[in-house]
Amino acid sequence: MSTSSQAAAADDRGWERAYAVEVARRRRNMWVGLAVFLVLAAIAGPVAEVKPQVFFQQLGGFLSYLQRIAPDISAAHPLQDVREWYWGLGRWLVLLGETLLIAYLGTLFGALGGFVLSFLASANLTPSPWMRFVARRLAEFCRTVPDMVFALLFVVAFGIGPMAGVLALAVHTAGALCKLFAEVVENIDMKPVDGIVAAGGSWRQTVRYAVLPQVAPNFASYAMLRFDINVRAASIMGFVGAGGIGEQLMVAIRQFYYTDVSAILLLIIATVMLIDLASERLRHALAGSLARERNT
Repeated sequence: MSTSSQAAAADDRGWERAYAVEVARRRRNMWVGLAVFLVLAAIAGPVAEVKPQVFFQQLGGFLSYLQRIAPDISAAHPLQDVREWYWGLGRWLVLLGETLLIAYLGTLFGALGGFVLSFLASANLTPSPWMRFVARRLAEFCRTVPDMVFALLFVVAFGIGPMAGVLALAVHTAGALCKLFAEVVENIDMKPVDGIVAAGGSWRQTVRYAVLPQVAPNFASYAMLRFDINVRAASIMGFVGAGGIGEQLMVAIRQFYYTDVSAILLLIIATVMLIDLASERLRHALAGSLARERNT
């Protein structure tokens, strides 16, 4: 065998050994990670007082409650039974409309706040590290505190009503969307930005003409997704007096109006499903327009 053939064979064996070592290392890391996961799960259960035996013991009570809230609809006169089941439909629809308005305004104000903060929190647009630090920490505070906690605080400050729900959703939404928007901004094509800066454009002009055209479709898509989330959140904020259909649901639960509970729950579920379908279509349309713009 020639010297060059021996060198090639030795090189192949070296690559095979390196590949085997790398595969073994990844497999070892996978097993170690799985072991750590199982140990943490085993520790978390007792610490969090998650007891499977209690779950199975009390499962019958939960199923019994579901049976009690189910309406009694007979085959003889089903329409009359459904009308009795939804005896408060008119009032519930008004409260449901209030819930949707709370979610809409909370999303609108929160999206505006996240919109402004996202540019200040983006490393490629804001050179000042202190400004980025303040913007990011403020956004983290807004999205880390649960929206129900904000709702309780605003109920105490401004009284019972929809205003507390709108403010709570707006603050939480601003923090959540700031992070999403900032990630979109940090992944833009910087060539238009560099061109406007080289031409002497201001920071505002750079954002307006170089950044916004690139991020607008993703911003709108994320805002629609957040509206979906806020509709669900607004549906239960009435539990703390923040307005909407949640207040009536809490009254029905506390007063043991069993069939009212199921009627209101189904109404909320149907509404959320319709909004999910509509927003999904809008998000797909926005994503399609973004893809077409990139291809042109």
